[in-house]
Amino acid sequence: MSETSMAPARSRPFVLLAAGGTGGHLFPAQALASVLQSRGIRVELATDERAAAYAGDFPAEAVHVIPSATPSRRSIPVAIKAALTLARGIWKARALARQIRPDVVVGFGGYPSVPPLLGASFAGIPTIIHEQNAVLGRANRFLAPRATAIATGFATVGGLTDGLKGKATQTGNPIRPAVLEAARKPFVPVAEDGVLHLLVTGGSQGARVMSDIVPAAIERLTAADRGRLSIVQQARAEDVARVAETYRTLGIQADIAPFFKDLPARIADAHLVIGRAGASTVAELAIIGRPSILVPLPGALDQDQAANAATLGKLGAATVILQDAFTPERLAHEISQRLVAPGLLTQAAEAAKSAGIPDSAQRLADLVVRVGHIDSAPEIRP
Repeated sequence: MSETSMAPARSRPFVLLAAGGTGGHLFPAQALASVLQSRGIRVELATDERAAAYAGDFPAEAVHVIPSATPSRRSIPVAIKAALTLARGIWKARALARQIRPDVVVGFGGYPSVPPLLGASFAGIPTIIHEQNAVLGRANRFLAPRATAIATGFATVGGLTDGLKGKATQTGNPIRPAVLEAARKPFVPVAEDGVLHLLVTGGSQGARVMSDIVPAAIERLTAADRGRLSIVQQARAEDVARVAETYRTLGIQADIAPFFKDLPARIADAHLVIGRAGASTVAELAIIGRPSILVPLPGALDQDQAANAATLGKLGAATVILQDAFTPERLAHEISQRLVAPGLLTQAAEAAKSAGIPDSAQRLADLVVRVGHIDSAPEIRP
């Protein structure tokens, strides 16, 4: 794939996806792309320079690199530079949209989606924004008034005004095939005095606090309780050795690594997941149906992770602990409680599964077909 300079032949319906910045935005776009292609719809990707470097596996016929930047409120010079970059990106995206004329443009949040969506809007092309979090992000909040339609990952999304709610359709968050495969594995209840499989995740922004708190919490358990644990933990490379040494000293079977390629399968193998509350994590926990203790990443302007976690917390699928209250003592209590009453885990797993939307990519594709007036795709389900 490469950036195109010639307008493609329009023998088939054509959708342009806009996603960049992080994998959290690219993964749902990738899931949608696969479904659209299965329906005979051509897909191209508009992204920023950061994401273009690792978009080689993205299922698109072409990748267009559009300038983008994130505005800063802390530095006026940086804010001015970002505004100029965004303006340049919008100008380029408008010219691209007029050249390649997609039936619809779909954006997945973050500032890399702003130029492609605005450029398409200025060119008179229908647009859809997808909000994966339980609160509207800044970029999507900016784009929402001009968007033709808004797809949401959650039933309730903070920041949607009454005027915007009429555009909104809950589709869920499109999920990777590996997650759907993992979801086929049923939850196996913890037997009385049996082993509890614990999975600890954190991601690049959240793994340090897990490395600090979780091993210290395990130390506070009784020897009998520790003997019932099997742990898989994601830790930053610089923390792997100390975390592994703590568990080795305690005599606990543990697998510690910075990254697990088979994370969905690891979630399916777990009785309890401890982690952050990013939109993809929450969606995967629901679809696979696993209990969790969620610690929202603090300091986010929109408090999106807190809102995401609350959706599972209200159902009894997750215990939500703010980071200030996430202490070794509190976590040790939560784990001990589940060892004493493992039925709590089974109830939480059932609650999580009830919130999953496994056909989310299909639902979003249906919305794309409707908004883009794409006649050759299958009839939209009611």
